[in-house]
Amino acid sequence: MGHFHTTRDDYELLSQSPATMIACTAPNLQIVHLTQAIPASDIAQLLRSSLQNQPRTIPCQFFYDDRGSDLFEKICTLPEYYLTRTEAQILTASAPEIARITQATQIVELGSGSSTKTRLLLNAFPKPLTYVPIDISGAILTHTARQLMQEYKNLSIYGMVATYETALSQLPPTTGSRLLCFLGSTLGNFTPSQTELFFSQVTGAMDKGDYFLLGVDCHKDTHILESAYNDHYGVTAEFNKNMLLHLNRRFGANFVPDYFRHSAIYNLQEQQIEMYLISERTQTITIPAIDVNFTLTAGEALLTEISRKFMPLQLKQTLSRHGLETVSIFHDRHHWLTVFLCQWTGG
Repeated sequence: MGHFHTTRDDYELLSQSPATMIACTAPNLQIVHLTQAIPASDIAQLLRSSLQNQPRTIPCQFFYDDRGSDLFEKICTLPEYYLTRTEAQILTASAPEIARITQATQIVELGSGSSTKTRLLLNAFPKPLTYVPIDISGAILTHTARQLMQEYKNLSIYGMVATYETALSQLPPTTGSRLLCFLGSTLGNFTPSQTELFFSQVTGAMDKGDYFLLGVDCHKDTHILESAYNDHYGVTAEFNKNMLLHLNRRFGANFVPDYFRHSAIYNLQEQQIEMYLISERTQTITIPAIDVNFTLTAGEALLTEISRKFMPLQLKQTLSRHGLETVSIFHDRHHWLTVFLCQWTGG
């Protein structure tokens, strides 16, 4: 899937959080909160407009209530879901070379979550080192930061509770080389236009000579891809349907998950996994909190996620257009995933 994973729904947190700048007082540990409250009306409009699309869509942010987060953690351990363990294998093998090339004194991670894979990098870097985790969930960021401070005695942490855009515009200065990381194949959830904007934001936050570490899932055999999103245990199906329960609770909707079938297909032309909830019958959906009513016919689909898969050569060219020149490319033995190490040449 490759999301910006949090333990709570991004929009739910942001709608409740005031704009703050709060320091967590501890030696070598500071956490700043830069979240801006999103008006409830904007959240309602996001969902309303998405459901008016063709096909109707539900923004993937609504996957992540507490239950959804728990289910995604289970997905990451499934035999079919190769992404998490494969990227970890790549980082384990490549971390010493990444450390040697970059000589980074500051590591910035977008969507840090529990920083599990980050530890593979931290282990390879000489200390002292500053780690800048960025996540929308202040709770998980603070918990993880305190764990890391116990594990790495010479580590300084400057955590940022913020969206990507906000954090990238306010990164702390560094006296040495910076390594900015975007792992977990999360880029696949961006449309091509969103990808272009994101790369512009990344380079806008970098100084000439800084490095960018990017992990992506690659185009491959359709059976392998579709199996990863249609596990035989049914966990992904439950994860997908849980979104409907989230909407019921949050917006007073009347979705009945048993009236829907999970489906994930690989769109070969677009080179992206498309995850759907297929209506098993004709049914009328009402969502009182956002004043929405519509009828789903039997067989009609709700699109809940895209996950784009990349051709490394094409992505390398895209990165180069943004001044991100590839220094090294790391693969697993099957070439299922690719981790790019790029350096910003300025411009």
